[in-house]
Amino acid sequence: MSLSAPLAFAAAAAGVLGAWELLGAVERSRLLAGVSRIVEPVARAGREGREPSRPERVRLGVLAAGVLMAAGWLVGGPVVAFVAAISGPAAAFAVVRARRRRYAAELRRGAPDAARALADAFGAGHSVRGAIAAAAGVPGPAGRELRHAARSLGYGDRTEAVLEVLRARAGSAAWDTMVAGILLQRDAGGDLASLLRELAGSLDAATRAERDGHAATAQARFTARLVLLLPAGAALLAELASPGLLAARVADPIPAALILAAATLQLTAMLAIRHLTRVR
Repeated sequence: MSLSAPLAFAAAAAGVLGAWELLGAVERSRLLAGVSRIVEPVARAGREGREPSRPERVRLGVLAAGVLMAAGWLVGGPVVAFVAAISGPAAAFAVVRARRRRYAAELRRGAPDAARALADAFGAGHSVRGAIAAAAGVPGPAGRELRHAARSLGYGDRTEAVLEVLRARAGSAAWDTMVAGILLQRDAGGDLASLLRELAGSLDAATRAERDGHAATAQARFTARLVLLLPAGAALLAELASPGLLAARVADPIPAALILAAATLQLTAMLAIRHLTRVR
């Protein structure tokens, strides 16, 4: 029996064990801590809806450019690596914006629960400050924003300023209406609890209509996005089958112009689909 098979098995096992040890060393290294600190704004954008600061954006863009450049070099050579590196910062910022939009959407969907909690607190006789603190137990981003507002009020900030920050961070008509109703009731009086309960019912109806619209157009949106991804998938498969194919096509002026025109049309179609499926 040849020794090549047992030696190959032993080498593979040793490689796996070495990779495991390397991962353990990386987890304990400062490099991983530094990378985690750089990508923290991405996680914070989805967890708190916060915009990264300018230094954080710079570090995130540099990291994304480096990672995409390395991936592009492995896939398609220096030309693809250069294009990928240029698109790195834009891709990183697009991810941050997408996570912030998701947080804003969850905050908007949590507005009915927040309105009911505030209505119950006002109905129980709480003041504005007490009602916000009592309603801070609402789950999700709505509860996070109410807890942040309650902490600010606890630190002694003015009620108008705290409610204005809450309204600006939410960025939706539902929260604008709630804040306006609270301020109006404080100055002019009225049954704010009933108003907030009616608002919660209206918001629930609007949320159901939005979900029905998404469900009705889900198949069409999926098909459109799939068609948009087919050319990129075909180009990737062609590059994997024949390494250097994309670089050769980009180096030739006529294929490069056709590729640029096709990419422009794809981008236009993507923007059109996004515009048509956006919920106003």
